[in-house]
Amino acid sequence: MSLEFVEYAAKVQHQATIIWLHGLGDSGDGFLSVASQLALPDELGVRFVFPHAPVQPVTINGGMAMRSWYDIKSMDLDKRADETGVRESAAKVEQLIEQELGKGIPADKIILAGFSQGGVIALHLAPRLTQKLAGVMALSTYMCVPDKLTAEAKHTDLSVFMAHGSQDQVVPYDAGRHAFDILTTHNMDVSWQDYPMGHQLCGEELMAIRHWLIARLS
Repeated sequence: MSLEFVEYAAKVQHQATIIWLHGLGDSGDGFLSVASQLALPDELGVRFVFPHAPVQPVTINGGMAMRSWYDIKSMDLDKRADETGVRESAAKVEQLIEQELGKGIPADKIILAGFSQGGVIALHLAPRLTQKLAGVMALSTYMCVPDKLTAEAKHTDLSVFMAHGSQDQVVPYDAGRHAFDILTTHNMDVSWQDYPMGHQLCGEELMAIRHWLIARLS
């Protein structure tokens, strides 16, 4: 079953797409307002797609069902991302990318973005896609099975924007830096930003995201 989503339409002819994945327990609506806050130039023709993760039980939350890209059985970082669930969600997000390609939007005009759990999916999927995307945005996040990246990556020259809160109590700062180090080791074009905040986005970060998106999509 394909993912449902909310969207923010391009102001002019649709020429580029940003697919933005939310975090645990949120929905696509949680980041919808970001599209207007970024105020990207109309002439870029950017359409935003905010998918809703499937509703499923989450072990660390007592098995409560909520929107989640994968189950979290343990808070230990090496076990936090359920690999099977990550791969299943990545396949569903890949279908959304295929839909954009089918509309005539080239891969180099598609950005995959994700916050927290959504960032895990973005970092997992983008290097493994057949076609190389314009870039990946990984916010307050970490990596699933980093040891398998070498064998599975089809692109090691991806442009990746990473940002993290230095006071993040949900996804430790070091987890983000570890992902940055691994991507850098694979010679990816990774930029790193950190901000004195918790597990969230801030205004300064949004400005940095805006500049990066304009550079990638112009």
